[in-house]
This record gives sequence, structure tokens and C-alpha cells, in this order.
Amino acid sequence: MRKNNFLIFKPTKSAMTSGLYKTKKWCLSNNEMNETFINSKFCWTGSTNPEKQIKIFFDDLESAVKFAKKNNYNYEIQRPNKRNLIKKSYSENFIKK
Repeated sequence: MRKNNFLIFKPTKSAMTSGLYKTKKWCLSNNEMNETFINSKFCWTGSTNPEKQIKIFFDDLESAVKFAKKNNYNYEIQRPNKRNLIKKSYSENFIKK
């Protein structure tokens, strides 16, 4: 039986929004790199790995690791980078420099 490689990470926020809605939970997704193929009739892209599309979200890192160990998955943890928050005020746009 072939072992799949999984990646446990926190998703980053979308560049199109300023909110952090989907960045609080940890995600376990398949990290296996399989060859894809293109259906010549419909031009669809396919893969030999149906688990490639599965993403499971967890409230904390420990529960994601526990799930991966329980199912005997090979996993890698990617910790999020620290964000640098710069306090800005709208009124600073109008101050002469």
C-alpha cells in the first residue's frame, strides 16, 4: 500500500480581502505530487490520486497531528510566519511631510 504525504498548515489570507476569516484553523491536505493528465476530448485535467482534492480543517495543531497519526499518514508541519502589523491612521495621509 502506498503512503501519501500530507501537509499540515494554516492557510494565508486572500490578497483580495483585508480580513483574517479563514486563517484561524489548521488544514491537513494531500501533498503528494502525482502526474496529471489531460483528457483529449473535453480538455479536463485529471489525476491518479483522488485524495488530492481533500482538505480537512482542525481547530488546533494537536488535533491535526493526532488525526494524521491515527490514520498512519506521513505528514509535515508548516508553521505560519509572524505577521508584522504596522499601525496606520487615516489622518496620516493628509499630514505634510
